[in-house]
Amino acid sequence: MSQYRTFTAGDAVAYAQQFGGLENPSALVGAQEVGDGNLNLVFKIFDTEGVSRIIVKQALPYVRCVGESWPLTLDRARLEAQTLKAHYQHCPQHTVNILHFDPELAVMVMEDLSDHRIWRGELIKGVSYPQAPFQLGEYLAQTLFHTSDFFLHPHQKKAQVAQFINPEMCEITEDLFFNDPYQIHERNSYPPELEPEVAALRDDPQLNVAIAALKHRFFSHAEALLHGDIHSGSIFVAEGRLKAIDAEFGFFGPVGFDVGTAIGNLLLNFCGAPGHLGIRDAAAAREQRLSDIRDLWNTFAERFQALAVEKTRDDALAYPGYVSQFLQKVWHDAIGFCGSELIRRSVGLSHVADLDTIADEEMRHACLRHAISLGKALIVIGERIENVEELIARVRQYS
Repeated sequence: MSQYRTFTAGDAVAYAQQFGGLENPSALVGAQEVGDGNLNLVFKIFDTEGVSRIIVKQALPYVRCVGESWPLTLDRARLEAQTLKAHYQHCPQHTVNILHFDPELAVMVMEDLSDHRIWRGELIKGVSYPQAPFQLGEYLAQTLFHTSDFFLHPHQKKAQVAQFINPEMCEITEDLFFNDPYQIHERNSYPPELEPEVAALRDDPQLNVAIAALKHRFFSHAEALLHGDIHSGSIFVAEGRLKAIDAEFGFFGPVGFDVGTAIGNLLLNFCGAPGHLGIRDAAAAREQRLSDIRDLWNTFAERFQALAVEKTRDDALAYPGYVSQFLQKVWHDAIGFCGSELIRRSVGLSHVADLDTIADEEMRHACLRHAISLGKALIVIGERIENVEELIARVRQYS
């Protein structure tokens, strides 16, 4: 990309003035780089009164948390913008609005969500947003149904699968989810005290066969346009509102992957709660996470089922009983992918604050062990967990 250059704060302000869509662009006068993720530059653009009005996001040509030794395609910015635009088309109330995208500079301009909070941080603090699990379930149902074979004409679906092929970003997922934690690898990161638990992952044939099956599904089941990384750090919440952001891992994959990743991050918070809150508050937070998981799955399944009854265009897929069978397959996939999320966030490259910011070392190690053991159990027995109430019972059993 010959025109590509890495933005400075001044570049971001000028770009927002040009493409932010404000009636008075000259009111935008300052920028602050706030990106705390692994991959991108993110600038908040401020007006003359110091109010954040626009977000400018630019993809870097390498993995930010590693450095230039790990190069990365800039085309992921196109895929992110197009994924978010597609999801916004089907669920605008819960998807960030992309105002402009430039493939040459790998830059997008999007609505500012400064009046929202990152859901992960709120969960860690024990702050409850009662509508969030319902809203996330609605987002998943709307976006995954409307980009699936239940809704799209086969020609349109196949064309979109080709449009959203995302090999480099998928390879990152394939490695971090399904390879690295189950072998000795330099990208893995965990306290030495956890070596027995991590070695047990490598040495468990039943677990590794189940992981192979999950990876194969991720490879081969192009069921819907996934967000691809829908964790609590890529969700903004406010009172009665929720917005999904950061979809650079978007591609056509198994529906259960997005659902399982979302559930997995609620369980990561469940595992980490005793390290952040007092005994009574941690117990209450854990009960709330289990309730959130129930509400998330039930909302997703009920809304997907209703959309399928109303809008499925293919006669075979519309046959009574099939969508329920498909959702049971999604459920089993989701439990497996949920377990892989718990393990990769505990021993792999990319960790989460729910566990990593626990100040007491002994407690942090205990919470990490809990996440590993729970993740392992869910991967191995996921096919035998028939519904969300059984999942909740299993989580209690392994706690």
